[in-house]
Amino acid sequence: MHTELEQQQVTRLLRELSDAAARPYDWHEFQRRARAAPAATARVTDLRALAAVIVIALAVLATAIRFGASPYPPRPPAAAVMADEAVPAAGGDASRAAERGDTAAQYWLERLPREPALVHVGTRAAVETLEDHLAQVDDLLTAERAGSAPSERLRLLQRERVQLVNSLAQVRYAETLADAAR
Repeated sequence: MHTELEQQQVTRLLRELSDAAARPYDWHEFQRRARAAPAATARVTDLRALAAVIVIALAVLATAIRFGASPYPPRPPAAAVMADEAVPAAGGDASRAAERGDTAAQYWLERLPREPALVHVGTRAAVETLEDHLAQVDDLLTAERAGSAPSERLRLLQRERVQLVNSLAQVRYAETLADAAR
């Protein structure tokens, strides 16, 4: 504790100080500035967060524009829903496909480009394997129709062909979705 004599000496020394060394502002001004400082810091923090959100939004927009992202995925083939139904005769191509007995999946596959723009080994191998199996079944169907095959054998081969076409349509649809996602 300070003694009363020390307090008097300090008080006297403070009074002897010149006015040139006076405080720049009084106690009330100091308290007002101390209360205002956190509000200014909060405004700066809010502005920094807003700037960060704007930069992120611009980056997402630029990426979407750069890679041509579409908000809508390509439409699935009708084969996933209607496996054995023929395509309704809406136009010239559709009516010819229906006359040949093609399914909706086969019609959809015929309208796709033969090779996609980018090829992935995994899906491409699956597509080629399915196409090979489909060609084998087509050959068997042709041979059975030319000969005197029982109708049950023809029905089984046709059912297998429809399943292969549907599988091929699903794999090609997955390729189309993956290509659209890039």
